[in-house]
Amino acid sequence: MRIEEKLKAMGLELPPVADPAGLYVYTRRIGNLVYVSGQTPDINSVLQIKGVVGETLSLEEGKKAAKLSALNVLSVLKRELGDLDRVKQFVHLTGFVRCAKGFEDHPQVINGASELFRDLYGEAGVGTRIALGAYELPEGAATEITAIVEVAD
Repeated sequence: MRIEEKLKAMGLELPPVADPAGLYVYTRRIGNLVYVSGQTPDINSVLQIKGVVGETLSLEEGKKAAKLSALNVLSVLKRELGDLDRVKQFVHLTGFVRCAKGFEDHPQVINGASELFRDLYGEAGVGTRIALGAYELPEGAATEITAIVEVAD
């Protein structure tokens, strides 16, 4: 439970996992890879950070949204694996930012998620990544994060 102890020391806790909002599963395991469906910045299916980064939200607020989306990624991984210490490494992260026209700092916003994973897992928390801007995200969410992780048996 080393990772959960780190989270606690950082003053963070994993949000509860609610049922999916559509026709999908939160995770799909293929061999030692776990694919995580898109996670938004919500707690108990209630969106916590809505808005448009670069318009109604600042870059820092966008980073907070990405961090909460990342905590939800960890929540569904714990549900799948039982123990977050089974994550060997983050292979890939895709981050979507609901942003204003002309906003170009998508990577800095998604750093809110990447920094959390790095702080918890060290270099194993840093994988390949893409950060994209989006006109709309579900329910007006500021961010949505997906991940692919390698896990130990």
